[in-house]
Amino acid sequence: MIEVKIVNQSKHPLPAYQSIQAAGTDLRANLEEDLEIKPLERKLIGTGLFIELPRGFEAQIRPRSGLATKYGITVINSPGTIDSDYRGEIRICLVNLSNETFVVRDGERIAQMIVAKHEQASFVNVDKLSESERGDGGFGHTGRH
Repeated sequence: MIEVKIVNQSKHPLPAYQSIQAAGTDLRANLEEDLEIKPLERKLIGTGLFIELPRGFEAQIRPRSGLATKYGITVINSPGTIDSDYRGEIRICLVNLSNETFVVRDGERIAQMIVAKHEQASFVNVDKLSESERGDGGFGHTGRH
């Protein structure tokens, strides 16, 4: 387990895992008043949280499955990435893909955050790539069934 430093300027408790094997921790809206998201509208919602990740780690912001399936609410840049050198407030860009206006309330769990280790790549310019069984097949080239 790694240690992540956090400044909590919200009115809510620190993020906490909801089960012993949970990969993500829920993030809550930090609002002064309810916020409406109309169909196909995007809103940037603050959490009041600021984190300092260790070098070599990132935080990924992902939708909550219940909001997505029940209400059509998702994170538009999913997964969003928080780099270890970012010190600003964690804000969530939600989009409403339903036909109904959705109301976000203060303290509501609106996204999940996963802390993950990552590597930086060294890019090498070459004239040709090695052959593979897949080759350049992509975008559903193997079919649906």
